[in-house]
Amino acid sequence: MQRAALLDAARSLLADGGTEALTFPTLAERTGLARSSVYEYFRSRAAVVEELCAVDFPVWAAEVEAAMERETNPEGKVEAYVRKQLDLVGDRRHRAVVAISASELDAGAREKIRAAHGGLIAMIVEALGEMGHGQPRLAAMLLQGVVDAAVRRIELGAAEEPAAITEAAVSMALRGVGG
Repeated sequence: MQRAALLDAARSLLADGGTEALTFPTLAERTGLARSSVYEYFRSRAAVVEELCAVDFPVWAAEVEAAMERETNPEGKVEAYVRKQLDLVGDRRHRAVVAISASELDAGAREKIRAAHGGLIAMIVEALGEMGHGQPRLAAMLLQGVVDAAVRRIELGAAEEPAAITEAAVSMALRGVGG
């Protein structure tokens, strides 16, 4: 229960202030634990972020997959893939996934997270193949790059409304830069 409370507090801290807000003293304060007790559960901030990703990423990916499964054609699956990921940007769990870019993550943690991300990309390969892409895996990676750029744009609070960013990303995914 304490580990779950620490993870929930970490999600809140990440949602409120990003990776800079995630500190062991603040985690201890939010959960009512002594700072030394936090170290019994996690050896570093990177370990907290890694566990959040291990717990939250599969849930997030399952939501993307479920949205895709509701669609009957490949174009609908691609649209659902993009829209669902961008819909999840405001979710507290998403902050943990975004935090994976934190520089303090070690190579092992980055590799685990890259592997999980690869599973997300694998979801869309078949639909892209059905749409006629000669290299659907490459197309999937590039499509995820569009999604990641849109996520960053939304996270930064860009001049455009999140809905406009989502529409632009969907349009790019389905029609390319020609609109």
